Amino acid sequence: MSTEPETTEDAEPGAPGAGSTSAGGTGGGQTGAARPASAEEALAGSENAPADTGQAASKEGTRADTGQAADAGGGDAGTPQVSEAEAELRAQQVERERIEQRKAEKKAPIASGTKLSGKAADLLAAVRAVESGEKPSATVFEEPPPAPRRSAPEPERRPRPVTPEPVSVPAGPAPEAVRAVRQVLGEGGAPEVLAPQAAAVLGEGADEQLRADPWQLLRIAGVRPEQADGFARALLGAECGPDDARRGRAVTGWLLEQAALAGHTVLEMPALLAALAQRGVPEPDSAVQDAIAEGEALVFQDALEGEAGASAPAPADGEGAEEDEERPVRVLVGLERYAMAEESLADGLARLVNSAPKQDGSAEEWERAAAAAQGSAAELIRAVAGQGLVLHTGGEASLAEPAALLTAARSLGLRAWAATHGRIGRNRFAALLRRSGQAVDAPGQADEVPVDSPVATVSGLLAGLEGPGRDTDGALDLDLLVVLDAPQLDVETAALLTESLPDGARLVLAGDPAVLWSAGPGRVFADLLAARICPQVASRRPDPGPLGELVSGIGIGELNQVEAPGKEVVIVPVRDAGEAVHRTVQLVVDSVPRAIGVPAEETQVITPGHGGAVGTRALNAALKERLNPGPGRFGGFDPGDRIVHSPAPGRALPGRVVTADAEGLHLSCEGETVVVPKERVEQSVRHGWALTAHQAVGSRWPAVVVVLPGDAAQALSRPWVYTAFGRADRHLSVVHGVEQALPRAVAEVPAKPRTTRLPVLLAPQISGT
Repeated sequence: MSTEPETTEDAEPGAPGAGSTSAGGTGGGQTGAARPASAEEALAGSENAPADTGQAASKEGTRADTGQAADAGGGDAGTPQVSEAEAELRAQQVERERIEQRKAEKKAPIASGTKLSGKAADLLAAVRAVESGEKPSATVFEEPPPAPRRSAPEPERRPRPVTPEPVSVPAGPAPEAVRAVRQVLGEGGAPEVLAPQAAAVLGEGADEQLRADPWQLLRIAGVRPEQADGFARALLGAECGPDDARRGRAVTGWLLEQAALAGHTVLEMPALLAALAQRGVPEPDSAVQDAIAEGEALVFQDALEGEAGASAPAPADGEGAEEDEERPVRVLVGLERYAMAEESLADGLARLVNSAPKQDGSAEEWERAAAAAQGSAAELIRAVAGQGLVLHTGGEASLAEPAALLTAARSLGLRAWAATHGRIGRNRFAALLRRSGQAVDAPGQADEVPVDSPVATVSGLLAGLEGPGRDTDGALDLDLLVVLDAPQLDVETAALLTESLPDGARLVLAGDPAVLWSAGPGRVFADLLAARICPQVASRRPDPGPLGELVSGIGIGELNQVEAPGKEVVIVPVRDAGEAVHRTVQLVVDSVPRAIGVPAEETQVITPGHGGAVGTRALNAALKERLNPGPGRFGGFDPGDRIVHSPAPGRALPGRVVTADAEGLHLSCEGETVVVPKERVEQSVRHGWALTAHQAVGSRWPAVVVVLPGDAAQALSRPWVYTAFGRADRHLSVVHGVEQALPRAVAEVPAKPRTTRLPVLLAPQISGT
């Protein structure tokens, strides 16, 4: 199991690991597909020729790009301007404080296995040495009695939502602190530009911390062990050695952080020990024990898969009891931040499943609403009527079913809201609601959200910048929340959502399980689908047309030829990187607008990575030269440049540059104004004519050009291909340079597994499991 981020894409601006290279790649050989070599010829070719997608390829690693840019918005005119990223960070901080408080109230140590020996026993002893209280070994695998299904308290008349009081923006590190850190970095030969970040991450006395433990430099994003080793040698001299306990602890924490970037919430002990050995730690066991004893990591022991939640019969004699005590377990190690978020999420989901939802509307009214719908939309409405948690799966066409649910719920008097991953998805769903009759009294353009539209982004909802606001108890002021793009929920965001729901509320998680998983750690939607703890409604609405047929086949591992009489799918073979860039620019600037009728500003390029000869950097430079040439006088940007803004890791916010002034770079992102301070531009803004698939997830465009460089073949995966091809509404062009790698990836390369604990945490809390 790899502990490093499973991606060939560079980390996004402002994300951990930014600046690393990726498989951008050169083009591959020409395929056997009978397609024109010229983009213009391809689009002007035979109307009846099938689009042989079996010869086209695309690429990607399964690790979600940690830097997909986030949504950022401003505050209301009458309140201090607070960026969405800052507001979201504050919300997360409040939630973590709540988790910490709940953790402190627990008197017993983490539930563990019983008879252990060797490394596992040593680790368990280390944990118990720093935890208060003892839990008898005989009770380790005792399951708590199922939580009784309780009725939600009788709803009271809720007060009007209250506006949260403004929170002061945390001040950055003091200039003198930055100077002190810069001096230490200079003495150790480390880049002094890291000083502000090091001072902020390490906090008070950062310079002294670095002198006492130079490997603390690994806590700075982008720093690798070999770089920290050089820094330590320069500061410590002869005292520095590979067996230094400080190095072992720091490398352990760094590996767990890298695992989180790769999507894991915890690592199995053998994988962690092997990774430590590869990094030159002579005694991996001692390093892990030290990290646990210092509180830098947590250890868990879970019953092996298939054992969790299973109730063994009571032993008849002492021998049976002995066998029961030796039930197999797996030892896991994780960072406290993600481990506690996953535990909080399990608690919140169990509360939803075990509680009866608030009785809004009679059973007869819900049944009438379901009868008025059709097919799986009716199933969804019936499931939500009596359950606190429901899962809904399907493609783009299936969004009509959550829309029907939202309309029905609001007609019954529920305060129902939907939340999407990004603003493009939010605006599209708001337009779908208008077309289906919801919010008809709120006119708006297709790229706008009416003021009273019940649709928000997840980040805006949690930050209080969008949505219904919160009641006097701090819970979201709603009765039903439908979360679209649910596969993009990481454990921290999902925990924040569930903790924010009031008693008696209903939660629907809806999404396409075949797309790329979340940028952050966890696989919440996939874990819940596998756990089967609540109703699941699978949409029976197929995505229409040749594009729908193509993408649906990819989802089940088949790359089929599709008839594309309207040139919905076109393959453009290329031989090398130079030709790939040339054909891509030709398609966006000339061929697609002229042959398909989609202008360049509505055409999105998607490529596997940021670096390389055909990465986003190279493609964006070529596209800017043709579409908006200029000197880049505003930090490399000019008014009219197409960009993607990344105020926080995990989301992408496409937009355009409007202007720049002393305040910073002014952007227009889906009709909303965003001002990026000039010191943040380099870290959080990139040109956006070309994106990665991770940045594009949750959004769709009229036309998409997917570029598949030849050297990306080894990193191709089914989820990447499905996500990239599925971003197109009307037309998909594939600039093909990977020959047979695409059909092989679709058939044989699923998403890489992620190690999580959510199913194990849920099993003992859910009635009937």
